[in-house]
Amino acid sequence: MKKLVLLASFLLISTSLLVAQGTAGTGAKYEYRSLIDMQTAGILQKGYVGVTSDVLPQGVLIEKLEVGVFNNISFGISYGGANLIGAGSPIWYKYPGIDIRFRAMNESVSFPALTIGFDSQGKGVYFDSTSRYAIKSPGFFCAASKNFEFLGYLSLHGTLNYSLESKDGEDFVDLSVGCEKTIGENVSLIGEYDFAFNDNSSRYGAGNGYLNIGIRWAIGDGFTLGFDLRDLLDNKKWSPTTADRALRIEYVKSIF
Repeated sequence: MKKLVLLASFLLISTSLLVAQGTAGTGAKYEYRSLIDMQTAGILQKGYVGVTSDVLPQGVLIEKLEVGVFNNISFGISYGGANLIGAGSPIWYKYPGIDIRFRAMNESVSFPALTIGFDSQGKGVYFDSTSRYAIKSPGFFCAASKNFEFLGYLSLHGTLNYSLESKDGEDFVDLSVGCEKTIGENVSLIGEYDFAFNDNSSRYGAGNGYLNIGIRWAIGDGFTLGFDLRDLLDNKKWSPTTADRALRIEYVKSIF
């Protein structure tokens, strides 16, 4: 009986991998709306719903629900807190996050896709003294993304953003760049660098910027699993650790 159960489980997993169409690999069916922390020009099209879970250090868990409400317009809401995983009392975020984005220009042979929007969800613990997240929310942003055929696909991304979290004295436009490289049909490697122009104060940042890398694996129809290494340049000064480790689970489904 145990062997039959194992065999059945293996067949189910194998079948799901054969139809894997998440956001990773050459067989990706959906667009990235963000790489790790930085926004991209990706958007959920009308009639699709996305649910994303980010599991971060210090017991941080962030849940996000996105809906493609119109053609090239999507809306998202998120909420979470610190110390939700582990022992002790949870520390909930003060407010839910809002994500609204509009695809201003679709990608063409000569030009990248261009999306403008607003996202108020930061990451990590929330500092009440300066009214900011450990990783600031993007705020208002403009993102460009371009795909190229290169041993599969290579995607390049760039984002300008202005966060409303400026009570720490760091009130400046920020810049992030990133890329994705597909590895086969179901796997992608991603990387991003946040120059952190709005987060280089002596209290929070060391002036190195945030370098993050990760891997994404489409494990089933609409499901994508991710593992990230964050802050490889040891920029943050509010944590005694160096690089962080994080997980991301994403599910996208048509509601029609």
